[in-house]
Amino acid sequence: MGFHTRQMCPAAAVALSILLSCHPVWGGVGGRLSGRVSDPQDLPVSAAKVTAINIATNLRQIVTTDQNGLYSFPDLAVGTYDIEVESTGFRTFRGTHVAVDANSALRLDVPLMLGARSEQLTVTAAGEHVETVDTQLGEVVSGTKIAAVPLNGRSFTDLLALQPGVAPATTITGNSIQAAGAAILSPSGDLNPGTISINGQREYANGFMVNDADVVERFTMGAAIIPNLDSIAEFRILTGNFDAEYGNYSGGRISVVTKSGSNQFHGMGFEFLRNTDLDARNFYSPERAVYQQNQFGGLFGGPVVKNRIFFFADFQGTGQKQGVDTGLIQVPSLQERAGDFSGLASELTGTVSGQYWANQLSGKLGYAVSPGENYYTPGCTNPTQCVFPNAVIPQQAWSTPAQDLLKYIPAPNLSNGYFATSAVDQTLRDDKGAMRLDASTRVGVLSAYYVADDYTLNNPYPTLQGGANVPGFSALNLGRSQLATLSDTQTFGGRTVNEFHFSYVRDNNQVGTPEGTVGTSLTSQGFTTPSGSPSILPQRPNIVGVENVIFSDFIIGSTITGLKQVDNTYEWRDNFTRVMGAHTLKAGGEVLLSLVNAAADVQSNGTFSFFGSETGVDFADFLIGVPSFYKQGDAQPFYMRNHYGAIFAEDSWRVRPRLTFNYGM
Repeated sequence: MGFHTRQMCPAAAVALSILLSCHPVWGGVGGRLSGRVSDPQDLPVSAAKVTAINIATNLRQIVTTDQNGLYSFPDLAVGTYDIEVESTGFRTFRGTHVAVDANSALRLDVPLMLGARSEQLTVTAAGEHVETVDTQLGEVVSGTKIAAVPLNGRSFTDLLALQPGVAPATTITGNSIQAAGAAILSPSGDLNPGTISINGQREYANGFMVNDADVVERFTMGAAIIPNLDSIAEFRILTGNFDAEYGNYSGGRISVVTKSGSNQFHGMGFEFLRNTDLDARNFYSPERAVYQQNQFGGLFGGPVVKNRIFFFADFQGTGQKQGVDTGLIQVPSLQERAGDFSGLASELTGTVSGQYWANQLSGKLGYAVSPGENYYTPGCTNPTQCVFPNAVIPQQAWSTPAQDLLKYIPAPNLSNGYFATSAVDQTLRDDKGAMRLDASTRVGVLSAYYVADDYTLNNPYPTLQGGANVPGFSALNLGRSQLATLSDTQTFGGRTVNEFHFSYVRDNNQVGTPEGTVGTSLTSQGFTTPSGSPSILPQRPNIVGVENVIFSDFIIGSTITGLKQVDNTYEWRDNFTRVMGAHTLKAGGEVLLSLVNAAADVQSNGTFSFFGSETGVDFADFLIGVPSFYKQGDAQPFYMRNHYGAIFAEDSWRVRPRLTFNYGM
């Protein structure tokens, strides 16, 4: 709970902000507007008629002042309004361009002047308004400001870090692999999901709303739905001291409101082009990486039935081709690829581990090898002194898989045994579209919204899924997210409002599915038994490719951790508001059902790790076929079911003209 006190003079009482927008938004998301109507002696004017007129749609709401001169609009949809106040014996007051934002609580005190009703006093709102009734903390970012900022990727989530108390970098957004086997799910393929820390809370503690619908992705708690940037009317981050109405999330609440149609037809088209025609190459890369991005689309909205039914549609397509720079990677030299480790002789410090392996080497090399014998000692030139004289591994000692897999390891293309390239491209295709309908009917103000977003991302270096950091082993990320909402806001007698809301979110993602080299059989890689059958039993035969092999400085082969996850979230909410004199009472409840179905692919086809635990050099271990580890496993499907229910009650009590007390539970 909290309270505010503020001294206001009559002139300042009507100094509210201007928000000029061609697209109003209404139905299900809005703010409150209240105030006091007084005469020149500051005495209350009762039974005055107060009308709020939506500038774009001409929809009107009418209330009357009580015996104390107080009035309240408990639920005005986000938009820009003209406010008219009429009373017998006084000039008509008209305040123009009063902006109502999401989750706002504005106060507009009106001092009437004596005169005939036919006379009119018009005041145009200007400047930034100061909320003296609301105790919530959080900033509003309008659609005009959003569109004016050049955002790489055109996602509103990139603006969240501009708010006070928000830490943009988190552990989730780092290069980590999640426990289920895949990195964080990025909406639209590569957009920022908004996993940020607000006021020191965990990244999992934030709530994301689109048109009053909960759109949180339930595994890593980012945003599952990112609307087209140009379709957003505004968004607000509540960072603290929430009203009792908002529960379930202890961090911040990010509320996005999309545009709706108006009494006039409005439309626009756009294309944003980005390329590298004038760019230089990365200093450490032998060539210039390609970057070609096209983002195109349009908006169109207007009336279906003037003053009653409106529509708004939007679409955005994204095509991207980006050359990904590997950076400098230490790979085996040409000498080492031939078995000559004289350049690393000082590192061949290992000894033969056990009698069985000594017998295997003896059979391959044609001379006796003993357990515990040094693979190489300084000055060793014959088999009686060490296993590999002159620090050279003869090809007859190479394992069959090593001979077959060597072609997948890139040779150095820079000095000192380094490999680097940016010639391999990451490709993205993303298409998102939405439709919104709003109607003023006898059963209330109805609003329906649907958005769908499909993407395909081909990642050449899927390291976050345990994949390769060298070319040839790409993986696919596929996704489709959908949101459908329906709300009804009904007013009874001007002092009572009921809001009903239903939404359904479906978020389907498949991350880290191997694409490069898939179809390469295990037998062709040398993984066979003496009888010729495969020596590795794959748990996912449909994605068998080049076996995943991990070295100290690089990785080859298919991804080892993938994830297919489908989220379904159902939400029902009903709020009831009643204005009783100086009190604005609000109560309601919410039921949220979320179902997460996740099938993880965790090392199902096996992975080898070579870290030099046998000879002292990882690539030497690879050639003779002695891994430090071999891992193969499988994961059971993960089914999470969360049933959330809550009720609340709160009161905004205007104790005195300059004191408002907000409390609730």
